[in-house]
Amino acid sequence: MLQSMTGFARAEGGADGASWAWEARSVNARNLDIRVRLPHGQDALEPTARGLAAERFSRGSLSLHLSIKQVESSPEIRVNEAVLERLAAIHRCWRDRLGAPPARLEALMALPGVLERVEADETDAEREARHGAIAATLEVALDALAGARRDEGRRIGAVLERHLDRIGDLAAGAASTAALQPARIRDRVREQVAALLDSNPPPAEDRLAQEVAYLAARADMGEEIDRLVGHVAAARELLAEGGPVGRRLDFLCQEFNREANTLCSKSTDLALTRIGLDLKAAVEGLREQVQNLE
Repeated sequence: MLQSMTGFARAEGGADGASWAWEARSVNARNLDIRVRLPHGQDALEPTARGLAAERFSRGSLSLHLSIKQVESSPEIRVNEAVLERLAAIHRCWRDRLGAPPARLEALMALPGVLERVEADETDAEREARHGAIAATLEVALDALAGARRDEGRRIGAVLERHLDRIGDLAAGAASTAALQPARIRDRVREQVAALLDSNPPPAEDRLAQEVAYLAARADMGEEIDRLVGHVAAARELLAEGGPVGRRLDFLCQEFNREANTLCSKSTDLALTRIGLDLKAAVEGLREQVQNLE
């Protein structure tokens, strides 16, 4: 099945008081380029994320973004007794010097550093379990992204088939033009040879033979048309094969374009030149769509 290189997917998960979400985006690129954005402290997930993406895709610029939200819970509060005792001693010293009233406990407790919030330490086993759950959510997002790329690939495949139909019709139209009929080619070569013989001075025999061979080759475009037909068949085979065939189709588009250019350059007939120009337009449309395929 054909795959596009463009797509988007999102997957969410959560466990143990935390929720997270992965967003996966993909756009066209010559090779596979993976960019991973992770929250602070989650760098250990990057190799896993890159590996999971590389298992599923061979081309495209992928952006993987993880966001984590910690669910608020009742924190554990601890009194820093050393700080409290030190502050109380300082107050007693200055109270005796200045004759001030005793300090109230709530006033001392409100001073910075007396009350501390205690964060629960995460064990290695808990960390590995959370990373595994986050990686599982990423797999869901990547599978959804692959599905989106396949859906787009099906739409592109239908467009490519229409372009190939157009190229095939134009090649058949070129083959049937009067300019490429054997009698027309023979008459044209005869006229051009006669013009050479009437020139003053007439060319030498070896020069005349070269010119006749050149004129005959230029007048005959059967090989170019045969190659166009063959390229259409090869492109259809690649579309039927599916998978990452974008590079091979891109190379085939270069061959299409070469034959269309040759047809235009060799043409001495207005109708055939118009067909050649239409061929170039159809090949360019084909190439633009192929650029989106993996």
